[in-house]
Amino acid sequence: MAEMRTEEETVQAIKDWWKNNGSSLLIGIAAALAIVFGWQAWQNHQMQQRTEAASQFADLINAYSDESDENRAETVAYVAESLREEYSDSAFAIYGMLMLARQQMMEQGDPQAAIESLSWAQEKAGDSGPLALVIRNRLARAHFAAEQYEEALARIENVDDAGTFSAIFTELKGDILLAQGDRDGARDAYLAAREQNQQGRSGILELKLSDLGVGEGA
Repeated sequence: MAEMRTEEETVQAIKDWWKNNGSSLLIGIAAALAIVFGWQAWQNHQMQQRTEAASQFADLINAYSDESDENRAETVAYVAESLREEYSDSAFAIYGMLMLARQQMMEQGDPQAAIESLSWAQEKAGDSGPLALVIRNRLARAHFAAEQYEEALARIENVDDAGTFSAIFTELKGDILLAQGDRDGARDAYLAAREQNQQGRSGILELKLSDLGVGEGA
């Protein structure tokens, strides 16, 4: 009988505990399941977003490469803008803007439009890393083409770690100074670029120096 009472007391204790704590336990389990399944749903959504963005970027590359398409420029602009609007936090959107800016600069001769596209890309890419340097270089050249010389210089000056872009930026600085009429400043910049160039002397740079009266032996 003592054993029977012990079992009954144990069952009653469990019932009492469940009465007092069961609701909280169920809520905790439900919350844990919601977090787990919510995380999985978010992960699946992110994967789907990346897949869709990659698919659109592939469409953009195909459109950009199809020079036989009479509507090529419009298609490239449409797909690139769609990437920017629908997948603004993806790297595909940034690269899409780079491709659009190249078309705007090289084919449409519209540096101002390229500046807008590249400025958005720079904002998304941040200020560090190789991609940021690529964007900074293209932005400076777009400003240069638009004859916005001070803005162009601002893009390439005071860069903390230009790395292999140092010579590129310094040579571009020379181009900008020369366009402003500062031949001495341009010569100094070209000579500095020659020193910074890790690939050896550039034929184009040597021509620029020659035009300023600087021989290869200088």
